[in-house]
Amino acid sequence: MKEAVMLDVPTAPATAHPSTLADLAGTLEQSLSCSREVIDLVVTTFAAGGHLLLEDVPGVGKTTLARAMGRAIDGESHRIQFTPDLLPSDLTGVSIYSQDTRDFEFHPGPLFANIVIADEINRANPKTQSAMLEAMNESQISVDGVTHALPDPYFVIATQNPIELEGTYPLPEAQLDRFMSCASFGYPSAQAEAAMLTSADWSRPLDRVRRVCTGPETVAIRAAVRGVTLAGPVADYLVSIIRATRAREGIRYGASPRASLHLAAMARARAFINGRDFVLPDDVQSLAVPVLAHRLVLDDAGFGASSLDRARGIIADIVSATPVPRA
Repeated sequence: MKEAVMLDVPTAPATAHPSTLADLAGTLEQSLSCSREVIDLVVTTFAAGGHLLLEDVPGVGKTTLARAMGRAIDGESHRIQFTPDLLPSDLTGVSIYSQDTRDFEFHPGPLFANIVIADEINRANPKTQSAMLEAMNESQISVDGVTHALPDPYFVIATQNPIELEGTYPLPEAQLDRFMSCASFGYPSAQAEAAMLTSADWSRPLDRVRRVCTGPETVAIRAAVRGVTLAGPVADYLVSIIRATRAREGIRYGASPRASLHLAAMARARAFINGRDFVLPDDVQSLAVPVLAHRLVLDDAGFGASSLDRARGIIADIVSATPVPRA
């Protein structure tokens, strides 16, 4: 009797469709009380392959958002509570000598996850904050001379409280530049807050989150976003906005070339979500403030939320004053 021959059936490649991101935004909206505008920015940043900084007061759902993202993409999420005594090895992991193998074995830290929640990141000292730079920029970390790749997709959501400055270390400009966008939840509307109080599962908002996509599907979506066309006139328009931040009075340091790349990536993601394979000036206009404002170094910065509010106003003025290319 002949043995049955098992044939390897090729797996169908993951598909990328804008409706997946619309579904992702919809399921996040069910578990959060923030505005749809903020949720759309979160999804756009994720599709563009960047990282997000949430600067807001405590208790508005920043950590819930990150956990909901992990569940919706069927990925692993880790939360790191940043404190002044946190060490870089507490994030990256350590190599421990094994008696069995008589060699050092690497034990990964909490940075090894699809969604990393860096809670109150400005409470850690600068040495620990610097451990995030390689992870955010290159999706890898180096420990004891060995480079370890991080999971794909990789998405960092960092939070900081702008009104509580005691025991905090301001994020250096180099690290702020690694965040593709910055958002503030703000307080929920009266209707949303009342609905949250009367909900039967108010203490378990993640129960309403369903899986929308898998890791391979999100990788395919990000690849499709990178393929969206950015025409020359729109690229020139984007660069005009960036260069205006470098020549504006009151700004000590304007947006970097990395900011140009991030704004282009976000514009491509917005175009893809809207079902287009090309970027419009409207995509650049709508994303300039959340992508650029947190990167500016002002002459008279002030403290806390006031500095970011001023920077947002400056970027809005620059966008309104920059001529829009005609079709």
